[in-house]
Amino acid sequence: MPAAHPILVLVNRLLEKEPWARERLAPFAGAIVEARGGPFALRSAIASSGLFESAPADAVPAAVIGARPGAPVVTGQEPLAETLRFLLQHLRWDAEEDLSRFVGDIAARRLVQAGRDFLAWQRDAGARLAESAVTYLARDNGLLVTRPELGALSERVQALQDAIEALERRTRALG
Repeated sequence: MPAAHPILVLVNRLLEKEPWARERLAPFAGAIVEARGGPFALRSAIASSGLFESAPADAVPAAVIGARPGAPVVTGQEPLAETLRFLLQHLRWDAEEDLSRFVGDIAARRLVQAGRDFLAWQRDAGARLAESAVTYLARDNGLLVTRPELGALSERVQALQDAIEALERRTRALG
């Protein structure tokens, strides 16, 4: 049997620390799970121990985990898909603990904090970029309408509609 994929090794290390998670997966022994992210796809089989093992590339997955911004999406046969969703929501990797074994506690804490800071910077930069794009498209380019402008337009449309209805009532009263 070929060596386990590095991602499977990492996932199994996490599962080994969480007996409750392995107990939830064990009833699905033999089921094939595919993880997809961009061009990446990895098929694995659930072992009777509740860990993952390599699966043939042509195996038909019972569930697919797709990477999407914000949260992964799990599709496939229920209740396996529901179990995978639950595990994705509740399993947490303690990167700092694992790193501390290789680089020490202080270095691990600093590396993890640097990673968090980097991710926060990425989110902030993305939010600022989106805000700038919306501002440009709304104010400078005129392609988008701001919420206050849309609200004002809605009020004018409603006033026009009320005036038309009043005019129709007067017209019917005359006729």
